[in-house]
Amino acid sequence: MKLIIEPDDGVKPLLKGIKNARKSIDIVIFRFDRPELEKALEAAVARGIVVRALIAHTNRGGEKTLRKLETRMLALGILVSRTADDLPRYHGKMMITDDTLYVLGFNYTKLDIDKSRSFGVITREPKLVKDAAGLFEADSTRQTYAPLHDRLVVSPETSRARLSSFLKGAKKQLCIYDEKVTDNLIQRLLEERARAGVEIRVIGKVEKTIPGIEARKLTELRLHVRAIVRDGSAAFVGSQSLRKLELDGRREVGVLIRDNRVAKKILSVFESDWEHAAVTKPVVPLSGTAAAEKAS
Repeated sequence: MKLIIEPDDGVKPLLKGIKNARKSIDIVIFRFDRPELEKALEAAVARGIVVRALIAHTNRGGEKTLRKLETRMLALGILVSRTADDLPRYHGKMMITDDTLYVLGFNYTKLDIDKSRSFGVITREPKLVKDAAGLFEADSTRQTYAPLHDRLVVSPETSRARLSSFLKGAKKQLCIYDEKVTDNLIQRLLEERARAGVEIRVIGKVEKTIPGIEARKLTELRLHVRAIVRDGSAAFVGSQSLRKLELDGRREVGVLIRDNRVAKKILSVFESDWEHAAVTKPVVPLSGTAAAEKAS
């Protein structure tokens, strides 16, 4: 498993993946404004690669841009499908090239890749790739997605259960990147972990003031990542924030990471960002009982 760190790595890992494809490329698009990626997909079609694009039916920027993208890609020979409108938003970012899966926290845009803190994960783990391919097929053909792999995190089917379980497993530390944590059940779970002595820090925002949790605002970069590092050895990267709509109502895609090296790399970036972040919600002391438990 490999980690993409933005803006450090830029667009190169994606271009490399597209250029190295030998049979097929499946790409899920929510936003897209990178001409070099479009040219790379065009070149892939020209060398005989089957390229399929699944494009969101809508985004906040408006449907006209998405429909123009569809027209351009069809003209290049790319097989284009549009997501259904049964969910309010299809917000996942994912690409599969042959037997390699890319799960991304960022869109294919200049703003996300060049000017924002984000991560992506590249894996060739066969079962993960197979499950992601099944998700692509289901959404492309507007069929029901049937989850297979316990580490592919897909909203609304599996996100709440898998991310809740992941958070509950923390024994010492949770380091969270999230624009705004607002889900009531998740906030309650974080409060329970804090009372159990788990150190919890958030780069982003937490809706409620929770004793034992400190939040800071990223100042040098735009925040466009949803990531969690648990106990320095496991992690989550994906498109879903810890908000009810993103857990229960939209299509979001993420992956749970057991690779210790990848988790440590994300933690290292977090620690650097934390040092340069501005305090927005200072840590509120725990109550007497919880503080005593943590001290012991």
